[in-house]
Amino acid sequence: MRNQKETTWSPLFKEAVSRDFESFHECLDQDKRIALHDVAGSKVHAEMLARAGILTVGDNAQIQTGLDQVAEEMHSGAFEWKTELEDVHTNVEDRLIALIGDAGKKLHTARSRNDQVATDIRLYAREQLDLLADDLKALIGAFVDLAEKHADAIMPGFTHLQVAQPVTFGHHLMAYVEMFLRDLDRVRAARERLNVSPLGAAALAGTGYPIDPEYSASKLGFATSFANSLDAVSDRDYVVDVCSAGSIIMGHLSRFSEEVILWCTPMFDFIEVGDQFCTGSSIMPQKRNPDLAELVRGKTARVMGNLAFSAALMKSQPLAFNKDQQESKPPLTDTLETVRAAVSVTAQMIPTIMAKHAKMLAAANQGYSTATDLADYLVRAGLPFRDAHYAVAAIVGNARDRALPTLSELSLADMQAFSPGIREDVFEVLTVEGSVASRDHKGGTAPRRVREAIETVRRAIA
Repeated sequence: MRNQKETTWSPLFKEAVSRDFESFHECLDQDKRIALHDVAGSKVHAEMLARAGILTVGDNAQIQTGLDQVAEEMHSGAFEWKTELEDVHTNVEDRLIALIGDAGKKLHTARSRNDQVATDIRLYAREQLDLLADDLKALIGAFVDLAEKHADAIMPGFTHLQVAQPVTFGHHLMAYVEMFLRDLDRVRAARERLNVSPLGAAALAGTGYPIDPEYSASKLGFATSFANSLDAVSDRDYVVDVCSAGSIIMGHLSRFSEEVILWCTPMFDFIEVGDQFCTGSSIMPQKRNPDLAELVRGKTARVMGNLAFSAALMKSQPLAFNKDQQESKPPLTDTLETVRAAVSVTAQMIPTIMAKHAKMLAAANQGYSTATDLADYLVRAGLPFRDAHYAVAAIVGNARDRALPTLSELSLADMQAFSPGIREDVFEVLTVEGSVASRDHKGGTAPRRVREAIETVRRAIA
């Protein structure tokens, strides 16, 4: 077994690695995340070598036993990580050789650290994406439960952050459900694209040994093995893919977080978030800050930065493997860990949200939110929509000039002055309740349709 400190990689090198370069080079903090995947990949590789007659049955048996002990040491925390050995692969091999001797030196036959690390990262990412998919389902479930609870609660819908039309709180929440369902699809698609085994591509050109990459792929749960050895070791598209999916998820969480922050202010006062997810102030005794939402909003920037970093990292790398690719691990692991944490903690916060129905309803009655309903009323009476739009704009202007907060406070004669076709029944369409109930079609805000959407989603994520 080589003495790493004395000879570095081989007799080709006459001097040991610089201490500063050794520190700059090692990546064990990242590699510890993929350590058990490295052991799993090594076990399958050894098994494949034995099936191909490249290793003896005895050598394979020793390697399997030794790797099982390495895995147990990792689980228990007894495994000794040596920074001078640079990465997880060399640490595992070094410990294996210490445990079983020369048989351990044969494990690296027909592979390179290039295809080894590519395999490990894909296994790690696949595992984390599966967990993220479960996290998203839990988040969707939390939103659906809250939406069902408030399917009838009327609130203002906004465009440009100005009151637009009345909607239900349940309908508003279900809009986020649609976002997270798309996120779930993106996560699944990213998983499908990365589920290809690079093991057997070796350094870049494949290997002269009679290996069976499809066997290794199958044993590791991959859908297939690589089609091109150069691409197999140099591809990090899946890192960008995962960071992209993560960025969009965080973007959706950040949009919701922004609304939570607004809704908790006294100016809105639509909701209250449970104490478990708020903090106070060191100086202002009255403060009750929804800081979880602010943290999620802030961490979104970091995840989006990971996407830019991972895409820029790969843009100028010639084929095949380059050491730059070591830097693809931090944005991947940070994205997956940050997104999973954000999704999980948001899902825990959702059930603590208390909606203030009276405040929401009062806000929905401001800003002339039923003006479109009045325009639709005139269209049904035979007026072209553009003419109806013009007449209602004039009616709204009159109400605003007189400081009347709602259109229903105008008299029939006031409205007829701008559109003679208006009749007494107009007041039935000027209520926010009537406005919401009239949107009774698929995807509309009517409470019946909101409940239908909820059941559809529940079946989809069951």
